[in-house]
Amino acid sequence: MAASYREIAADLRQKISEGRYAPGDRLPMLTELQEQYGASYQTVRSAIALLEQEGLVIAVRRRGTIVRERPEKLRITRSREVFRDEIGYFFDPTAQPWKALSAPTVSWGIVPVDLSALMGLEPGAEVLVRDRVMGDPETNEPTQLATSYLPAVLTRGTRLAEADTGPGGIYDRFEEMGHRPLEWSESVSARMPSPEEAEALHLPTDVGVPLLRVLRLTMSPTGQVLEVNDTRMSSERFEIGYSISRSPSAQLANDVDAGDH
Repeated sequence: MAASYREIAADLRQKISEGRYAPGDRLPMLTELQEQYGASYQTVRSAIALLEQEGLVIAVRRRGTIVRERPEKLRITRSREVFRDEIGYFFDPTAQPWKALSAPTVSWGIVPVDLSALMGLEPGAEVLVRDRVMGDPETNEPTQLATSYLPAVLTRGTRLAEADTGPGGIYDRFEEMGHRPLEWSESVSARMPSPEEAEALHLPTDVGVPLLRVLRLTMSPTGQVLEVNDTRMSSERFEIGYSISRSPSAQLANDVDAGDH
């Protein structure tokens, strides 16, 4: 029985994973793959199209199907701590050197539907939106997009609505307003980028690269949500890591055995 396109794609994917086809290598021509797998031209083409969708290969004019070269990932370790330097609070030592590559965009808008419940706001409620493109100030290369959503009732008429919020940024302003000490929580998910996000982050246009999405909530001691920070970055360039500590319940094996006797 001839191989299906999924079986062909799985075999080629395995060979790419094992390094038998390295980045920059050309896959066999479609006619060669037809003969190798005993499949039709359309079946082989569908297998290659599936690998293209996954970002593993690209079609290069006059060269054929090439195993795609991907950047080495930078690990961003979230230590579940908040830090402070001369600029203000920050949450990630790896990203600490990154700066806003241009002045933030500040506007008034409607709370996104997927964030309204998190913020304790009714759908359609007005929020202050602060958009920033962060990156390496030496190379001007963007690394992440950061959008803050703040309730309009807390921010209208305050310095929080200005482009320059002053020393310490929005968190120092919130604490000066009496919301201290601030508390934070965050979650990590993924989604596909919009065309505007892909352009801003210089993502490849020939394949779809998902975004890593870190949602961080800033809260007052009473639990009121003061800000939702929506940070997006390329899942191809970055990975999120966490250190794992041992719970008191996770005894060493010998200790557990000793306790049984």
